[in-house]
Amino acid sequence: MATPAIDDRAAAPAARFRDPAVRRPRLDSLTGLRWWAAFAVFLHHMSNLAPLPIEGVLRYGAYGVTFFFVLSGFVLTWSARPGTPATTFWWRRFARIYPSHIVALLLAIPVFYSFAPDPADWWVKPFDIGILLLSVVLLQGWSRDPVVLFSGNPAAWTLTCEAFFYALHPALHRACVSLRVRGALIATVGVFALALAYRIAVVLMPGSWFAALPLPVVRLSEFVIGIGIAQAMIAGWAVRIPPLACYLGGAGLILAIVLAPRIAEPGNPAAWFLATSNEWIILLCALTIAAVAWRDVVGRFSLLRSRVLVRLGEWSYAFYLVHATVIYAVLTFIGPFAPSWVNLGWYALLLVGSLAAAAALHHLVEKPFERRLRSWWDARAARRAEARTAASAPAPVAN
Repeated sequence: MATPAIDDRAAAPAARFRDPAVRRPRLDSLTGLRWWAAFAVFLHHMSNLAPLPIEGVLRYGAYGVTFFFVLSGFVLTWSARPGTPATTFWWRRFARIYPSHIVALLLAIPVFYSFAPDPADWWVKPFDIGILLLSVVLLQGWSRDPVVLFSGNPAAWTLTCEAFFYALHPALHRACVSLRVRGALIATVGVFALALAYRIAVVLMPGSWFAALPLPVVRLSEFVIGIGIAQAMIAGWAVRIPPLACYLGGAGLILAIVLAPRIAEPGNPAAWFLATSNEWIILLCALTIAAVAWRDVVGRFSLLRSRVLVRLGEWSYAFYLVHATVIYAVLTFIGPFAPSWVNLGWYALLLVGSLAAAAALHHLVEKPFERRLRSWWDARAARRAEARTAASAPAPVAN
């Protein structure tokens, strides 16, 4: 029998979350789901070292990044608190991502840079302090030049996008915070339609100026769609989509993307489907996130909330930052290997190695530095508030 708390959530699922006094529940299933997205990216990069016979499927693990962008918009909107200053939001995001980024960058430089790179090691770039500095300040993702885009820690180009998204989130959140369910969903569908139209326009006019737009601008739609889905749920959207339907739909979509090249010809439906595949993945990610989050809102059982998956999800940011460095460090000395199921041993070995490095980065850098930086900011804000209060207090009247 359901508990009264679960009955209450089921009876009025999310409408109560519009009340600023109501604290929205943690969505631990999304933390568990985040691990699988990070693992998909790991499989994508492992194909460069030890491909499996299904390499053509595993390379689509790169879509894990799309999931991260949509999830980021959703989580930041779901967890937003009224009255939080934009500067506080930005500092908290800085405290969350930057310390680990710098440590991961320092670990990556010896693997991906050399003063005299061997041309056979295509992943090793000539040492260039100017380009590396772009990576330090998270500006490398504004370039389409692969030498710049994948500079420093190659995985960190996504942080350029995230930094751009964070800069815009306070304004985007203010723009949508008053939307009801219908308005939020209409806005979300509108952003998806714009993303789809952009992709089609790029295919039709590949030499146009907008085809060369920087990735943070191009990928912004993914983040905004996450915001829209979250706002719809906050406004009371009851998500009636079973997560299993999303998982099966995802498997079917990837299978279709893998098989479509066999029948694709210029201008036919298969070719257009391939050209717009990332947009259909965005839609799938948004629906999956909403379906999984809803189960947490109404208190239904979810394997994604298991202790192991939640812990792996908590490590996923650190794992994402270090896994490519671990893989390519091994590639420098061993490999690459021919496609074979025997390579599964390398997958297991490097997965364990990457997890160990991620756990160390998470517990020794990410969490303690985030805690200290946030505490410093909160103490600073408290001192300023006290000073303002003291300055505005009336002066004592002499007797």
